[in-house]
This record gives sequence, structure tokens and C-alpha cells, in this order.
Amino acid sequence: MSETKSTCCYCGVGCGVIIEHDNGVISGVRGDPDHPANFGRLCTKGSTLDLSAAPETRAVRALYPELRSDRGAARQRTDWDSALDHIAERFAAIIAEHGPDAVAFYGAGQLLTEDYYVFNKLAKGLIGTNNLDTNSRLCMSSAVAGYKLSLGTDAPPCSYEDIDATDCLFIAGSNTAFAHPIVFRRVEEARKANPDMKLVVVDPRRTDTAESADLFLPLLPGTDIALYNAMLHVMLWEGWLDRDYIDAHTEGFDALKQLVREYTPTMAATVCGLPKKDIEQAAEWFARADATLSMYCQGLNQYASGTHKNSALINLHLATGHIGRPGAGPLSLTGQPNAMGGREVGGLANLLSAHRDMADPTHRAEVAALWGVPEVPATPGKSAVELFQALKDGEVKAVWIACTNPAQSMPDQTLIHAALEAAELVVVQEAFAHTETCTFADVLLPATTWGEKDGTVTNSERRISRTQPAVAPPGETRHDWEIAADFARRLGTRLGKGELAAKMFAYDSPEAVWNEHRESTRGRDLDITGLSYATLETAGPQQWPYPEGATAGAVRLYEDGVYPTPSGKARFVATDYVVTAESPSARYPLHLITGRLRDQWHGMSRTGLVPRLFNHEAEPLLHMHPDDLDRRDLVDGDIVRVRSRQGAAVVKVMATDTVRAGQSFLPMHWGGNTMAGKYGINALMPSAFCPHSKQPELKHAAVQVEKVTAGHPIIAMRRIDVEHENPYTVMANLREQIGALPYASLTLAGRQTPVVVLKSRVDTAEPELLAAVDHALSLDNPARALSYADSQRDIAKRALVEDDILIAVRLAGETKAAEWLTELMVRGQPATPLRPWLLAPLTQPPAGQPTRGKVICNCFDVSEDTILSALRGGETLEQLQARTECGTNCGSCIPELKRLAAQAARTPA
Repeated sequence: MSETKSTCCYCGVGCGVIIEHDNGVISGVRGDPDHPANFGRLCTKGSTLDLSAAPETRAVRALYPELRSDRGAARQRTDWDSALDHIAERFAAIIAEHGPDAVAFYGAGQLLTEDYYVFNKLAKGLIGTNNLDTNSRLCMSSAVAGYKLSLGTDAPPCSYEDIDATDCLFIAGSNTAFAHPIVFRRVEEARKANPDMKLVVVDPRRTDTAESADLFLPLLPGTDIALYNAMLHVMLWEGWLDRDYIDAHTEGFDALKQLVREYTPTMAATVCGLPKKDIEQAAEWFARADATLSMYCQGLNQYASGTHKNSALINLHLATGHIGRPGAGPLSLTGQPNAMGGREVGGLANLLSAHRDMADPTHRAEVAALWGVPEVPATPGKSAVELFQALKDGEVKAVWIACTNPAQSMPDQTLIHAALEAAELVVVQEAFAHTETCTFADVLLPATTWGEKDGTVTNSERRISRTQPAVAPPGETRHDWEIAADFARRLGTRLGKGELAAKMFAYDSPEAVWNEHRESTRGRDLDITGLSYATLETAGPQQWPYPEGATAGAVRLYEDGVYPTPSGKARFVATDYVVTAESPSARYPLHLITGRLRDQWHGMSRTGLVPRLFNHEAEPLLHMHPDDLDRRDLVDGDIVRVRSRQGAAVVKVMATDTVRAGQSFLPMHWGGNTMAGKYGINALMPSAFCPHSKQPELKHAAVQVEKVTAGHPIIAMRRIDVEHENPYTVMANLREQIGALPYASLTLAGRQTPVVVLKSRVDTAEPELLAAVDHALSLDNPARALSYADSQRDIAKRALVEDDILIAVRLAGETKAAEWLTELMVRGQPATPLRPWLLAPLTQPPAGQPTRGKVICNCFDVSEDTILSALRGGETLEQLQARTECGTNCGSCIPELKRLAAQAARTPA
């Protein structure tokens, strides 16, 4: 057994991991106790990274280059030379005929800094187009624009250690407990150490984060600016501002002061749907604390007013002097593992390397000199939504997509799919061949992924970490930077720039790329000239700036009150609340909020490979208030069609009081791989974007919900022995059957042994469809399977038992037993005692074997029913944890355990 230190590839917390591997196979993972981002902790997603690299997952890996000669043909395996030469010839021809802006690149916050840098140099330096954007546009560009507008540059001024030092933590638009669990563990510890610390949470939905708050502000979606302006109004009225700080270190306060006079707590209470006294309490705690730290994420960023939302919150810090001190300042929580690294190298369509301004001719000249090119283009390129619109319209002819899945993650999926179909050439550089975007690839380039990559990443607190490979690249996969550099040299020859391209991309290692990036930061706000790979490997992860001669990076910024603006002062931004274009109407009367599940990440191309990560919320569910269900004659578990101005999705509905009446919630992870149709949840979301950041309003839409009654329910399951079968092959076979169905979910269940689960509605009079499902699940041999059919009631059931283990089940027309049958398959328990009831309409199994409900603690497989039963029976939460160990490992379930304990106390057995 060998061990290699690396980082987690999920959110922007930037946790350090230790990868265990043996004979070229990743066999385990644990948190790195020496990494300052997590000190050994990992959440449910990070702690199962090794399972996402299990041998059976190679079935969905892109392992060899593939190419198709025309759109109507299937891709065929080819070699790297043929693939890259083909792309180079096509790109060169398009550039020659239509100019450099007829091609574009679309990358990801999962790329390493070195990957980002080479792609940026390829597009802006060699080709001469700024058409390079990434999915960071979807999550962090409003934070970037907000920091630049208010503070002068894109530099989060705080660190995680400020959580330990703050007296008031203000979390806005972030379910930190789910989306950044390890940061929330730190919050819990800080509150335990300082019982007087106040936690304020601003969120339309009562999340697990909100459950923990001292003050929860469930504002109406999109009304944040009105709230922050009203809080500033209260601070002005009460004299709670730091006038000395305002006078010495800021500008523009008078205009903001004049604006917020109109934002009385009474006015804001009406706009935001909040009690006036709660707005006043939030203002008091924020202003009068010795140190206030704010943390925020997509709830601020993913709106058409995202930039001004960020600045309105930063205004509160500047007005109270809560910035540049321990425990104080605005800290945006980055959504992806290296969105920060991408920002550092200029990896967006409006950025240049090292936080240089594309509009500044001096900055452009500096980058051109560094790269050895005559110039870099001055006009900003197409941002994400603009890029795909231009692709659909024919303005952009070819797109190269790397390490991201826009056919699932972008808003307005109808537009995105139409754009990819209209493109003359789609290149997809990807590790996982099963993503929705790979369907559109004319050329598929197999890339390395977590556990195989070598380079650096930067997390939310400006901390750079080394990502080191534990195993060799599988098949013919290559590193992202390496693919881009090889292509650049080939394209350069065809553009008549062969000698220049050979010089520009003469990298022999990721370290060579990083050293060039390091030099580009000299004298800049993010100067890292004092760092090296060796330093990061010996001294550990470091924060920037870390200039040459320094012995440590900066823990926090602006301690001297000097800001990187022309005047040296931070800027107050006076901005009004504007009603969102996605406000509800008579036709679309409900707010729809999107967000994240605890155990899934983004489009699930990786977490969707791990069965146990489905155990907490197993399928796409629309969370709705019971009053809204009653108005529509709906009950928990009904199938509904959700319609927005952009599209529709059919899902199951779940009754909950975590959203207010008039609101609903859908997790954003579900796409065409896991649902009927081809678009997924993001088909509902608008492509409208913030005019300053170009970040789309992915967080919110207006919708209507209506009941779907057509068809009969079908639930089909297959237990997979991974030594002899592959669950992803079974899923691929089933996926072919669900595309045209009105409703379906295709997921996994289980732990060590996966169970493929299909839920749908079909017409049982369609024998061909049922036959195809049976065939995919090995239920098509009547001599082996138990069968039951009642044609008058459209009920048809089958079950397969082998070696006394229930292997497969298909229930059509009546599905009451689905939950306990799934549990029987997951557990692999003997089927003989239950054989007479396998096809019976029983919601509970006989012989006192209860169902378990959803799994709360994934680390130790402890279910909700087990927890509530114990707590209602008199066991304390501490006793339950001592007995079952729930919540004692990664801690991701602790907020939910506390909520269940409170629920049990209200409703004892």
C-alpha cells in the first residue's frame, strides 16, 4: 500500500486528502490532518472519492480518442495524432474563413491552474480570440465582479481562521452545511468555543444551515438588496457606523446614504416578506459585534442582480469597519475546487492573467510581452450564455468543451442542446464518457481526472495546494494542459505560426506551466513569486499573496485600509432593489429555488457513480409547502409537471415546510442521465444574466406545477455483483428505454453492492417497453423469474431469486412493496422467509421487518427511522451517537441529527 497527498476535487473548500493506492489502483482515501483547510476532515462526498474510482467505473471513462466524420455517424476509436490533426485542420479552416472569433473554448473550475493557463494562452495568445469562458461564470463571476467593483480587485480578503475569531457570522445565500460541509464543521466548533457568537442566516428556504441559526431571515427570493439597504438604514439611524473608517478608507458613502434613506425596515419588511424586528435585530448584531464575518455563495451570485447583491453586502462591512481585521470581512465561498485558480490566470472571457484588466492597454501589452505575441485582443469574448447563443446562431462555428457538462449544467437547456446540434464542430475533452455533453461530441478526447492529475489548485481562502497523481493515467488518457499544448503546436503550424507556437507551448511538465504563471503575477495583487512546487510540497499549502522574499502568505487582506483602486479607497456601491424578471405571474405563480443536495455534486458525473451517495435523497424531488399541494389537489409522492417560461420537467413532489407557501425547491444535479427526456432540471432555468458579471439567474425561476395522471407506476431494480457485472452498463441499457417516457428517474441504491433503480410511469399495455426493461434487468426468462399478472387491473410483476438472494424485481401497475424490496436487495438478506410475499401489495414486509427510510449518516449507514425510533424511545442524541457512531466521522449529518432530535422531543413515541 502506498499513499499520496492530493486535494479533493469537489467544492471550493479545498480539503487535503491522502490517497491510498496499491498496484496502480486507488483503494482508499482519508483526510489529510496536516492540510489547513480541513485538518483531516472530509464530508460524505470527499470520503467516498475512492469509490468513484473503483475498477467498475472504468465502464464510463473516456479511455481512447474517438472521432466521427459527419454528424450522422457514430464516433469511432482513433489515435491521438489523427484526432488532434483533424481538429487543427477544422479550426484552421474556420479561422481562415470566418476569423478567430468563430471558434470558442468552454472550460471548468475543475481544471487545474496549469490546465487553465495553457487554454487561456492558446485562445488569447495564439488564436487571438477572447472566446474562452468556463462554468465558473455560472457560479462565481458575480463574486468576482462584486469584489472588483467594491474593493478594486478579485481578492477574497478573509480566511477560514476568521470563523474562529468572529463574534457574528452572517451567512447569506449559502446552505453551507450541505454545500461546504467542512467549513460548517468549523462554524460549529467556533460556536461551541464562543457561545456568545451570533449566527444569522439569510435564505428563502429553511435549510440545515438555517436550522442552526440564532436568527433566520427567510426573505423572498431575489430581495437581498432591499434587506441590506434596510440594515444600513437602521445602522445610520442608530449611529452604529464606523465614521472614522468611512472617512479614511472609503468613497461614495454620501450617495449610498441618500439612497438607503428610503429603505426603512417597514418598507423592506414588505418587500422581503420578513418581520421588521428581525431586520432591525440583524442590523444590530452585524454592526455592534466586535467582528462580523459574512459568507455567501450562489444565493447572491446566481441572479440577474448578482453583482449588486454582492456589493450591497460588502457595503455593510465597509460602513461598520468590519473588514481587514481578525474575524471580519466578506468571504465568498467558491463553488468549485479551482474556480479561484481559473480567475488567477484570467480564465474567463473578460479577464487576463494575474488579475489584469482586459480594457487596460498596458495590461494587454504586459501579457502580450510575456507570451511573446504582438498583441492580445481587446474586446471581451463571449461569456457562457452568450457563447452558446452565438453557437446556435452560427456566429461561433466550433466549440471546444473541457472538463464540464453544459448539456446538463447550463440554464435554458433547450437553447444549449440546439446550440450543440447547430455547431459545425464540437470537441469534448472529458474523463467521463457518459456525460450528457459527450452525446454531442464530434471528437472525444480522453482526459485524466482526480487521482491521476498533477498540478495546483486554489481554494476559497486564496490557499494554493499541490494536487499530485496517485496512479498512472488509464488507457490513452492525457492531462488537460498536455492536450491543449499539443493541439496548440499543431494548430500553429496550420495558421502559419508554427515556430511561434512551438516556442509558446514548449512545456515538458505542469511545473513549467506553473512557473510561467508565477512570473506573470510579479508585482500584482496576487504575487506568488515566492512560491514553488517544492515549497508547496515541503511547507504545505500557502495563501497568496506570497511575493519573493516572503516567509508566509497573507492570512487576510486590507489590514492597512489601503485598497487597489485609483484612490486607494474602497467604494460604496449605491444600488436599488429591482424586481427580478423571473417574478411569479398568474401563469407561473410559484417561485422555484434551486440548490444542492448534501451528498451529490454538480451534474453527478462522479458522485453519481457511488451508490451510497443516493441514500440521502434518492431521486429528483420537488419540495413544496403542504398548502400549495392542497391548492392543486396533490399529495406527497404524486408525479407533477413543473413548467417555467423556458421549459418543463416531470418529477415527484415532496411535502415539506422548509419552503414557504408560494415557493418550491429543486436540487440542480439531475440531468438527462437520471431523468426522462434529455434536458433535466436546468431546462427550467432562465438564461437572463447579470449585466456586470454575465452570470445567469440559475438560482431562481417562476413556475407552475400540475399533476401528471397518465400511465401506471413502474419500479424496477437490479442487484449487481460488480465482480461479474457492471452497474453502469445496466444503467446505460435502461437509459435507452426512458428517453421518450413522460416521467422516469434512474439512480442507484446500496453500499458495497449497488442496486440499479428505475422509477417511471408507463402504459402496461406496451409490452415491448416492459420486455426491454425486463431484458436489461435479466428478468426476461419466464422459467427463472417469479411472475404475477392481472390484466384487468394492468398489474404485472416479476422477481428473480438466485442463491436465496433477491436479484431483480419489476413492479408495474402496483408498487407498494418497492421500498422494502429495495432494502432486501441492498442488504442481500435471505429471500426464502419472504418469498411468498415478494409480489404482494404490502407497504411493510411481514415478520416485523420494518423499512428504514432515508439514510441520514452515510458513513455508518444509520437511517432516519432508526434515529427517530431511538430518540422517541428515550435515548439521548449522545447515547445514540455512542451506540451507532452516527455523526462521529465526517460530521455532515450533524445538523440533521440535531433537527431530528428536536423533532423527536416535540413528538415522542
